[in-house]
Amino acid sequence: MTTVPGVRFVPNAITVLSFSTGLTSIVFATQGRWMLAMWMIAASTVLDSLDGPAARLLQSSSRVGAELDSLSDLSAFGICPAVLIFFWQSTVNNVGEDELWLVWGSCLVYAACTALRLARFNSLLDDEPPKPFAKQFFTGVPSPPGALLAIVPIIVYEQFGPVWFTSEWVAAIWTILVGLLMVSTVPTIALKSVRIPPRLVLPLLVLLVFAAVAFVFQQRIVALIGIAIYLLHIPYAIYRYRYLSRHPEMWETEPRPRRTGRRQLRLRVRPRGPRVAGQRGRNGFRYQSGRVRRRSARNWDEPRDY
Repeated sequence: MTTVPGVRFVPNAITVLSFSTGLTSIVFATQGRWMLAMWMIAASTVLDSLDGPAARLLQSSSRVGAELDSLSDLSAFGICPAVLIFFWQSTVNNVGEDELWLVWGSCLVYAACTALRLARFNSLLDDEPPKPFAKQFFTGVPSPPGALLAIVPIIVYEQFGPVWFTSEWVAAIWTILVGLLMVSTVPTIALKSVRIPPRLVLPLLVLLVFAAVAFVFQQRIVALIGIAIYLLHIPYAIYRYRYLSRHPEMWETEPRPRRTGRRQLRLRVRPRGPRVAGQRGRNGFRYQSGRVRRRSARNWDEPRDY
């Protein structure tokens, strides 16, 4: 199928919007508007999840789009959260010169880990194809969820005020741990590979409606619950990855050909019976000179001229 000229604009435009939205968070961070800055990063993650499906749907994937997506991820999910955390730490915790090295060092480690993760991901594209079950997992925490994990101390501060989790030391250690999770080999489940059983579709839809209503009134609480669920899934992802690696019979194989029904299996090209000219077959056919002719079941004894 040929690609329609101009459709490459759509996925690249989504990527540029994700890039621009992430950079806008720095403007709000300089003004001390932490919630708006975090909303910009969250909107950037949503846009980043749309450019890939749009490129596959329009069949307009290109090398330029892949490189642009990597640069956008580095800025929106690496540099922008690091700058936001630094401004928040400097303003809220009144970081002095003694703690400045800790705050900026943790932010720098996080940004560097994001760059290393993206470089590793791009290098894996040229390697041999992974095992079939490995397509269901990411290696380490992806950069969009990593950005949301990094700003958890700011969300906690906006909801509960200054607590122990929002202190400069704890927030710095948390930022470093998130960066290390991104460059680690810990498997995380890819959302696109999740298959929901049919019996759970309706309850999950009802739960989704309830979560959407709760999000309207309690954005920070719902965000913290969602981030906690994501963290709790990591032990299960590790178990699932190891289980599949030890059971090759569970790997996905090529789809089997569709089986025909019983009625179709019983169909025959030629009916059974004696293949002698002038004699009847079992299904009411008469053979003559290699041809098959249907005769009425009533007048079998009536002579017919062929």
